[in-house]
Amino acid sequence: MKRLLPLFGLLFVFAAACGQKSEIYTTANGAIDGYDPVAYFTEKKPVAGRAEITAVWKEQTWRFASQKNKELFVANPEKYAPQYGGYCAYGMAGGYKAKTEADAWAIVNDKLYLNYNKKVQKDWLEQKAGMIEKADKNWPTVRTKE
Repeated sequence: MKRLLPLFGLLFVFAAACGQKSEIYTTANGAIDGYDPVAYFTEKKPVAGRAEITAVWKEQTWRFASQKNKELFVANPEKYAPQYGGYCAYGMAGGYKAKTEADAWAIVNDKLYLNYNKKVQKDWLEQKAGMIEKADKNWPTVRTKE
């Protein structure tokens, strides 16, 4: 039994680590469900990234619609990556992580924000300044929680 205790300890640490959600909203398609974060700024719309044009940032794979967009992102990921790791900005204001949809987005003060869906986005936009303030306060605590 004494020999098993260290093994149980390692299993506990491993299970705890695996239970945490990534800091970046990720699906099987990659970060932010495979959409190109740069395209929101350059094309003013969501554009699916290509599986053959990728970069790794914050331990997640990001897809891009073009090599140029990839280069822009790699040069300055903080400029193009969505706030709150791509989790819903409305949800983050409430202190929790929620998935997002590519077509529910806004750029506010040169920052990309994603929302759960268009209805949630409408509510978020009506009170965006207060929502951003709350979400900014919550993000440091929520970013590594499940």
